[in-house]
This record gives sequence, C-alpha cells and structure tokens, in this order.
Amino acid sequence: MENISLDPRFQRAKLPELDEEVILNASDSFVTFEVFHQKKKGTHHSHVGIVHAPNAEMAMVFAKEQFARRGATSNLWIVESSNVLAMDYTDSDIFDTTPDKQHREAGIYKTRDKIEKYQAELPNTKQD
Repeated sequence: MENISLDPRFQRAKLPELDEEVILNASDSFVTFEVFHQKKKGTHHSHVGIVHAPNAEMAMVFAKEQFARRGATSNLWIVESSNVLAMDYTDSDIFDTTPDKQHREAGIYKTRDKIEKYQAELPNTKQD
C-alpha cells in the first residue's frame, strides 16, 4: 500500500509501508514558520501565513518571495511555529465578563439622543 499525500514534504521522504517505523532526518522535512507582515513603519505586524523551510534564513527568503513581493512592505517577522504559545480554549473563562464591560466603550453612550429627548420635553418658553 502506497502512502499518498499532497504535501511535498511527505512525498520527498518516500515513506515505506505503514507497518514499518520510519525515522526522518532533519534534512528530510522542513520546519513550519509563521510569517508576520508590516505594511508601513510604525504600524502593527499582522499574521499573513506560513512557509516551510529548512531553517530561519531560508524561511525569510521564502517569506520575502511569497508575502513581500507584490504589496507595500516595511518589515517581516519569521517565527518558528513550535515557538508560538496559544491559549487553550478551556481557559476562555477569563473572557466571560467581557460583555459586562461595555461602559468602557464610548460607542454605547447615546448622548445626542438624550439631549434631544430632554429638549423635546422642555416646556415651550417662546411667547408669540
């Protein structure tokens, strides 16, 4: 039985039958790197994708080619995916109180509506 995969890293490794144990060398597979892109100096970096490369230097070359060739680019960050720490979804209870903090956002206050309502309720002081 042949292992069929669309991932070129597995095709390159030429994996044998499933019943045999295979130990891949570092040169047999690439490392996954996360790519962060900055459009203009002083703005935030944002995640734009991933590249597979044998080391960080080649990852930077691949990232420049893939993510900085067409659009405006000021800077790129390359981070090995294994170095990215993500919060576990079971720890999301720290966000449970977030909807209760709307008073911190100015958008919830409808000041103009309150002023117009108050003015409409005032007795007419003009004398005809």
